Amino acid sequence: MYATADQPPPRPTPFRAPTVRLALKPVSPSGGRAELDGAWWPRSHDLTPELSALADVLDPLWGRLTRIAVDPGRWPVIPRRILVNGRAVKVDWFTSGQDPHKILLLSSTSGRWDLLVIPPETGAPAAARLMSAASAGTGPSPTATALMAAEQVDTVPLSDEPGTGRPERPVTAG
Repeated sequence: MYATADQPPPRPTPFRAPTVRLALKPVSPSGGRAELDGAWWPRSHDLTPELSALADVLDPLWGRLTRIAVDPGRWPVIPRRILVNGRAVKVDWFTSGQDPHKILLLSSTSGRWDLLVIPPETGAPAAARLMSAASAGTGPSPTATALMAAEQVDTVPLSDEPGTGRPERPVTAG
């Protein structure tokens, strides 16, 4: 005699694409310190899940992350700690001496890493340009603030008519 147990059929697990929008510089054989190691474009201003997702990706690549520092002016709430691959990592903030458009990540095995933080509300074309510029492996690395300022200059509409954002229009007599 055979016994059968009613078990639910296995459910397929849907594929979940990574949610971290990240561009990293190629590793330099010279080992010189770059201003930026890449760029990160979070999807929201909710730092806890955004930072956890970023750290979960970077921790295996860069070695055990031990501390993260962010600019408090960019995030409404800064957690004291986040979980990274099952362990707690301290989150700090800075108000001076650091570029406000960066995030700093410290690793016990590979040192310090600096990423440009692209605001979540940035449009896709501008974010792509910023990510490309911050992760370019050639030439001198500009600062995060310089990259952001250059992108803002490029996106400001040019105008011959002050204060309108549109070209000067001819005046017709009526």
